[in-house]
Amino acid sequence: QHGERALPSCTAQSGAGISSPGAQEENDMSHETPLDRETLLDVYRKMRTIRDFEERLHIDFSRGDIPGFVHLYAGEEAVAVGVLQHLHDDDRIASTHRGHGHCIAKGVDVHGMMKEIYGKRDGVCHGKGGSMHIADLSRGMMGANGILGAGAPLVCGAALAAKYRGKGDVGVTFCGDGAANQGTVLESLNLAAIWNLPVIFVVENNGYAESTSRDYATAVSSFADRGAGFGIPGVTVDGNDFFAVHEAAGEIIRRAREGGGPALLECKTDRFYGHFEGDAQTYRAPGEVDMLRADHDCLKIFRARVEEAGVLEAAELDAIDREVATLIEASVVAAQASPEPSAADLLADVYVKY
Repeated sequence: QHGERALPSCTAQSGAGISSPGAQEENDMSHETPLDRETLLDVYRKMRTIRDFEERLHIDFSRGDIPGFVHLYAGEEAVAVGVLQHLHDDDRIASTHRGHGHCIAKGVDVHGMMKEIYGKRDGVCHGKGGSMHIADLSRGMMGANGILGAGAPLVCGAALAAKYRGKGDVGVTFCGDGAANQGTVLESLNLAAIWNLPVIFVVENNGYAESTSRDYATAVSSFADRGAGFGIPGVTVDGNDFFAVHEAAGEIIRRAREGGGPALLECKTDRFYGHFEGDAQTYRAPGEVDMLRADHDCLKIFRARVEEAGVLEAAELDAIDREVATLIEASVVAAQASPEPSAADLLADVYVKY
């Protein structure tokens, strides 16, 4: 029976043990996080939803159907889902300008997101946020953010509130490898350390800060090493391997819930599109993206793992592909039919009324 077979042991990349700098390892991460069939199906559905959502935006933006600016998350799905699979609605996250994947993984409504990106009144933020500023506090999504590194201090505030409430909630902040060099992130690492906050810093290292290679602009070879300067444990994993991300994130999130304090998780991943829609990507080698799609696609890697282990069948995953395709098409149709904001909506939610 499918439910009686387990996936191979999932271990993070080199450096996976979580340890405080200068101290012995606190957790060896040798145990495997149990994932049943229904959970694995849910994981694949979320990753496929993110991928299809982004692929559709790529098409619709190129047609001129979508206003504003768009930064796509395609290729990095295993990071968002691997981390956020451990969270609940009371846990808070802060995202980046590349935030659609985080929103979907945290449970934000896909129809509401599509309407928001189309600038419609019935969007998650009533059409006022657009692609880069989607937020849904009912899901613990504090918002995507067009300012690099700006989510880190926001989540420190949420984590401080969680610490005082004492219910075991955590905060997670995402940033790219470029934003990880911002002073706001470094200051937040220090603040989280001295206040022992239940906050996880996730660095999505996709190799480029806009068009600048990480190797050119960052002195350290591993962002996990940055934590050592603040007494914060760090771990680096293969961000294209959902199971590696899920296991590492599960351990550090459990540690934070139990009062162990902050941690830093670096996920080495790849984005399939440019920094923004319209980016010519002349800084990338010829054929680089084709190679990434062929050999580093986190959805292909996930499917291969679960199918080879006999846990899930190809037909089940193909059925999810069809369901998600229907969902995305329906969300676009609904967004296109949704009403535009009216003049009366212009000042709504701008000024506090007493």
